[in-house]
Amino acid sequence: MLPPPPADRFVVFLSGAGLSAASGIRTFRDPGGLWEGFRAEELATPEAFARDPERVWRFYAWRLEVAAAAEPNSGHLALARLQAAWGPQRVRLVTQNVDGLLDRAGCDEVIEMHGSLLRWRCARGVGHGVVEIEAGQPPPRSCARCGDWMRPAVVWFGEVPIDLDRIGAWSTRCHSFIAVGTSGVVYPAAGYAALARRSGALAVEINPERTGGSFDRCIEQPAEVALPALVEAWL
Repeated sequence: MLPPPPADRFVVFLSGAGLSAASGIRTFRDPGGLWEGFRAEELATPEAFARDPERVWRFYAWRLEVAAAAEPNSGHLALARLQAAWGPQRVRLVTQNVDGLLDRAGCDEVIEMHGSLLRWRCARGVGHGVVEIEAGQPPPRSCARCGDWMRPAVVWFGEVPIDLDRIGAWSTRCHSFIAVGTSGVVYPAAGYAALARRSGALAVEINPERTGGSFDRCIEQPAEVALPALVEAWL
């Protein structure tokens, strides 16, 4: 079992699609991942939105429905339990997921580096504000201020992820860095495990199979199995 961080050090969990797989949320790269004849990657770009905002809006409204119908699984709940016991300063959470399930599990201060389906903003200007919506609530179609299209406040391909500097700073100072359900070879997220390892942290991967990233150890189990066991041992 992994050693817990000392009381004066912290652990970083970086989660990806594998954390939410047991909740029934499929990834972009699942086999046969087509929506209305389009691959998700073809719809998750600023260029796609410029060409056909109606189609992209419908796609993300559907993704929001899928996320709203899902429930946090035992992996999400284990991270919430650990953070509640040790506090968010000792358990720092970063996710690539946009489904909001860590928040719904009860986690605090989650860096959502790719944004969230539960926040929508005006496509014309970020200064027009962000609309926070509840799971199960339909997203707004047009901006109340200017009437332009609303888009999800998520990071599309070609856009810069959120809070990269803060994630980098955490990676250089943490006791351990645990990547959960995410590939260790896709950047920029993959670079943080390597950065943490170079900075002296224990770098660990939790995945059903090794992905080949820069890790000291791999726990070859799904997140919903490995995380409850890890948290139970640490507490």
